[in-house]
Amino acid sequence: MGKWFPSIYDMAMRPLEKTKFKKIRKTLVNQATGRVLEVGSGTGVNFPHYQNATQVDAIEPNPLMKERALKRMVGTRIPIQIYQVKAEKLPFADNTFDSVVATLVFCTIPEPTKALQEIQRVSKPNAKILFFEHVRLDQAILGKTQDILTPLWKKTCDGCHLNRDTLELIKQSNLSVLKVDTYFNGIFLSIKCLNE
Repeated sequence: MGKWFPSIYDMAMRPLEKTKFKKIRKTLVNQATGRVLEVGSGTGVNFPHYQNATQVDAIEPNPLMKERALKRMVGTRIPIQIYQVKAEKLPFADNTFDSVVATLVFCTIPEPTKALQEIQRVSKPNAKILFFEHVRLDQAILGKTQDILTPLWKKTCDGCHLNRDTLELIKQSNLSVLKVDTYFNGIFLSIKCLNE
């Protein structure tokens, strides 16, 4: 399934990107300024939305996703560099980035707490940290369904945990949560934080 996931991902996202997802991504990514770290750039769907950044350093551990993302770099007005590395061990110096963007990626990161620590390390004080993630639902039946489906889902969807509570992980980090917007009955969250 691994070699097919990038193309399936793009096909699955295409209808969503024509609806509210595109607006959510665009709004979030437009808030990123200065030198930006994008965590888990996937197939590069965010690349066209960078308008206020001076440079984007994107990380993507999946070589097939990175390959597709390279095609989306063509024609972008912001310089973008893609690194094939994991979020848990970033190859950047402390206090490098003015903003960080992570969209629909924290569900797949094997050690999300370690990734959050690395994001804090490489971000400047008061850097904007911007997330768009799906999370485990609070409703008992739907949340339990996510729990049941997660083992199979992880195997077929590049390690995605349907039931990860990313907002709670962020709250347990040293990031300050400024704003949380909910979408699609609470399964998707846009989270704006500061590295304080």
